[in-house]
Amino acid sequence: MGLDRPLEVLTVCGVGMGSSLMLKMTAEQALQALGVDARVECTDVSTARGKQPDVVIGQDMHTSELPDLAPVTVTISDFLDAAGLETALREKFTAQGWLP
Repeated sequence: MGLDRPLEVLTVCGVGMGSSLMLKMTAEQALQALGVDARVECTDVSTARGKQPDVVIGQDMHTSELPDLAPVTVTISDFLDAAGLETALREKFTAQGWLP
C-alpha cells in the first residue's frame, strides 16, 4: 500500500451513533477483505469537520456536506453491503495509489 501508516477512516451520519456505527462495522469488514490497515471511527457530520481523515464514508446527505475533508469520499446507500463498499474502496484506493 502507498501509505506507511494505518488509514484514518470516518463513517459519518447525522448524530454519530446508530447508522455510523453499523457502517463502521461494514467498513471494517470491507477494509479487512482488502488487506488495508485502518482505524475506523464513527462520528457525526459536525465532529467530522474538525478531523483530518484519509477516507470518509456515509450517505450522500452527509458526504455532500464534507466534500473536501478527505482525499477519498465514498457515498453509500446500504449500510450493510460490505461487498459493495469493498468494490468502491478498491476503486478509490487504486486511483489514489494506495492499492496496486
